[in-house]
Amino acid sequence: MPILYSFRRCPYAMRARMALLYAGCRVELREVSLKSKPAEMLARSAKGTVPVLITSAGTVLEESLEIMHWALANNDPDNWLLSNVPAGYEQAIELIQENDQVFKKHLDRYKYAVRHPEHSLEHYRAQGEEFLALLEGRLTDQPYLLGHQLSLADIAIAPFIRQFSQVDSAWFEQSPYPQLRRWLDEFLQSALFTSAMRKYSLWQPGEAPTLM
Repeated sequence: MPILYSFRRCPYAMRARMALLYAGCRVELREVSLKSKPAEMLARSAKGTVPVLITSAGTVLEESLEIMHWALANNDPDNWLLSNVPAGYEQAIELIQENDQVFKKHLDRYKYAVRHPEHSLEHYRAQGEEFLALLEGRLTDQPYLLGHQLSLADIAIAPFIRQFSQVDSAWFEQSPYPQLRRWLDEFLQSALFTSAMRKYSLWQPGEAPTLM
């Protein structure tokens, strides 16, 4: 059985877990502490971050998007990959790259503004808001980021918007992004997210496998 090393609150691990659950891929879940990473994980993936998936064939997938694609290659019942939408997949990847390569940096500085005293928290929030405004515009006339069906982009990006919203929840609730809030609320209340956020005890070598 495939083995997934994960950390519950990591947004990268969240999106990997959701894709695996959606696709019906049974895996052995190994919840880890990022402060005390298991030697078994580091032996297979020296990068030391989660998620890491060891497939049944022994292939090591070290990036969350790799794991999502692996899961969807096995089963994609609701067409998250947008194969029926012209250029849909390409647009999804473009949005995810903007999230991962640009927005994530602003999110980290906003979340940990005390570690980056060269600018104020409000400055970092304003930088992140450029992406929020982009998403708000996309959601104004459609329920999901790329149209009227849930896609890879929604699942891959939502965990990071969740983090951003939690830095100052009072500000987020009155911010000029009502459609983004509606979209995020739907995501947070979904059965898929609830399942992906189930709490597990930390994995210990030799214990009975925990299946997800």
